[in-house]
Amino acid sequence: MDVPKPVQPQNALQKSRQTRTLAITGGKGGVGKTTVALNLAIALSEQGWKVLLLDADTDLANVSIMVGAYPRQTLADVVAGRCAMQDVIITTHGGLDVIPGASGVQACMDLTEQGSLKVLRSLHDLESRYDFVLVDTASGLQAITLHMIAASELACLVVTPDPSSLTDAFSLLKVLKRRGYRRTPAVIVNMAQGASQARSVYQRFNAACQRHLQLSLHYLGALWRDETLRQSVLDQVPVTALPESDPSCHQFHSLAEMLNVHVGGLPPQKASIAAYWHRASRRSSASAAGEPSGSGPVKSSGQQCHELITKLEQVITSARGDAMLCYEAFGRLFALLGSTPDADTVEIVQTGLAAMNWDGLEDHDRAKLARHLRHLADELSPIPLEPVAPPLDLKPLKEPMYDRISFGEQDQLVRALREKPADVRLEDLLTALAGKGR
Repeated sequence: MDVPKPVQPQNALQKSRQTRTLAITGGKGGVGKTTVALNLAIALSEQGWKVLLLDADTDLANVSIMVGAYPRQTLADVVAGRCAMQDVIITTHGGLDVIPGASGVQACMDLTEQGSLKVLRSLHDLESRYDFVLVDTASGLQAITLHMIAASELACLVVTPDPSSLTDAFSLLKVLKRRGYRRTPAVIVNMAQGASQARSVYQRFNAACQRHLQLSLHYLGALWRDETLRQSVLDQVPVTALPESDPSCHQFHSLAEMLNVHVGGLPPQKASIAAYWHRASRRSSASAAGEPSGSGPVKSSGQQCHELITKLEQVITSARGDAMLCYEAFGRLFALLGSTPDADTVEIVQTGLAAMNWDGLEDHDRAKLARHLRHLADELSPIPLEPVAPPLDLKPLKEPMYDRISFGEQDQLVRALREKPADVRLEDLLTALAGKGR
């Protein structure tokens, strides 16, 4: 696609050449996160910025598919040493550069300190060439998602008017805050019916975050529910490839302008994504080494807990058939968890239950567990029985009878209806007929 060479913008960001990193994320799938990330990145690129989009969705990794490209190499090949970082870049609409990440993102996080240096140095050199680096994260509370948000300068949270989208986004912000996240996330309301609905969704969501998390959000903008946008995904051609005068395309250019204004007021980023990954790999290497306490700095509670969980996982996996060992280990853990129950305990239990593979459970075991959970629910929060509604009268209704006294014979009524002037209402005609009958 031939695109005219964009005019380089002149503002504070251009002068400083400060790379701004954004994580486009969401609490759940289906909110249009990848569509927003791709079209926003293309809009920024067409406005003259040098933009890199990193596909860090380890579940789907479909940015390249949405532009009709099927890369032979991804970041995973860079990590494995099969190619250079520059070799995996795909240039698409508007001059946007895309790095297909897929499993390579997690592999990069899992590298040892020594093994990651070459890859991370390449990524760092690549970052410095761009004005914007956008990261399309996986949805939900995966560790890699939390890492990508922490590594980015700004988290753009994509939500929809769907209540489940808002509750999942709230859970994501709750986990981030507990992990020490102190930046102000921006909110993009997607699939809105109009500006008033989008603003209402944001205000309700922001009020809940202020009340329960003491966290204020920034309203970045909204995108409307659009059939053209849905069709563009099927056609593998982003709407930002359309003329800017097209409403579907124009809304992303407006969002890009609002984003540019917002990031222009943010303080400069202290470190790049590559630097963050390097620190994470160092912590991972130190934890995996299992150094004795006398041979290095004192380990934090988090490091010790991580090591113990890793060891417990290894023991349980190796002794999968030992039911008594699993019973004792998890029984003691649940006893410890329940010693001082609070709101965190509830969330931990909910998360644990959601992570269970219920499909692998036999039907009779599933029914047994369901009965126990119902009984437990009744003990925790008994719900008062609602008054029993009176039984419905199911007697057959009498067949309606024609009122000959009021309207005369039926054939006469039919003739009167056919001869009715067009400007006379049916109600007036029936009233007149009833009057004659009396």
